[in-house]
Amino acid sequence: MRFKRSFGLTVDCFSEVFKLLFYRVIVGVIFFSLVYLILHLGLSFIVHSAELEKIFSLIPEFFRALVLSLAEGNTEALPAFQTEFEAALKAFATLLGSNIGTIIGSVIGVCCMYIMQRIVNGLAQFAVAGTINDRMATYSHTKFAVSYFKNIGRAALYYVVYVPLAFVYDVLSLTACWLLFFYIPSLLPNYGVLGVLAAIALTMTAVILLQALKLTFISAWMPAMIADGKSLFAGMKISFSGKDFMRRFGGYLVACYLIVFLNVGFALFTAGSGILLTVPLSFLFLLSMQFVNYYETQGKKYFIDKNAVAGTDDDRPEQA
Repeated sequence: MRFKRSFGLTVDCFSEVFKLLFYRVIVGVIFFSLVYLILHLGLSFIVHSAELEKIFSLIPEFFRALVLSLAEGNTEALPAFQTEFEAALKAFATLLGSNIGTIIGSVIGVCCMYIMQRIVNGLAQFAVAGTINDRMATYSHTKFAVSYFKNIGRAALYYVVYVPLAFVYDVLSLTACWLLFFYIPSLLPNYGVLGVLAAIALTMTAVILLQALKLTFISAWMPAMIADGKSLFAGMKISFSGKDFMRRFGGYLVACYLIVFLNVGFALFTAGSGILLTVPLSFLFLLSMQFVNYYETQGKKYFIDKNAVAGTDDDRPEQA
């Protein structure tokens, strides 16, 4: 029921997809230009280095080794690629070590730009979350700009705390998945094609599980701040309380698989153009899930449509 209502809420607020898209494109162009300037000024010698060119040249080799492992059962292909890749990384690390001061400054600048971009993008997501909450609470149609400036203070506070935490979590998650893909299958003797397939499946499963887990832990944080006016840390406490944890986790797990399927499918069959819509649509759906889960968990009534309110007797239609 929660999943169905989240989908219905997403459809009801579909116009917000285009606002998110427009906003993210503008922000992306601005921050891409800033990052390019930082990299051009500080790391141009690395960009044109033979060591980096070697690493890029190995990217097709990874897919070739993967195909050999899957199609021909060549169990040596992936380990051989890993050995060559590690050697290329070692040579690249030597280059970096000789220019460490410039690199540290540039990396800090790029990381700051990345975090700032996520925070600025988050302001728009918080604004859309505000319109979703108004839709559920009063069935009103709050304009994006009104919600944006109304919530900008709380949004900035929320994302200044959330983005660094999410950044650390994502880095640790990707590191764990990298180790899972390359090292666990290599511990099995003669793992062959089935071993490679198992590594891919386990890695993908780990990525989805870790993202679903993150979404579950933060699911009530933003809604508590918007719907009930909770402070930043009071909202965090509610979100991490574990109430209704497994039900929320199951919903986000299914949602993550559907989002991957949707975005990958549209990317493949529309030459990448489809993700201009499916990516912001994915954010909108996840926001809708957050609010539906929060309202349901807290026992709050909310509008399903103009004449129906969830949380009333059997959710029978009642006049707005």
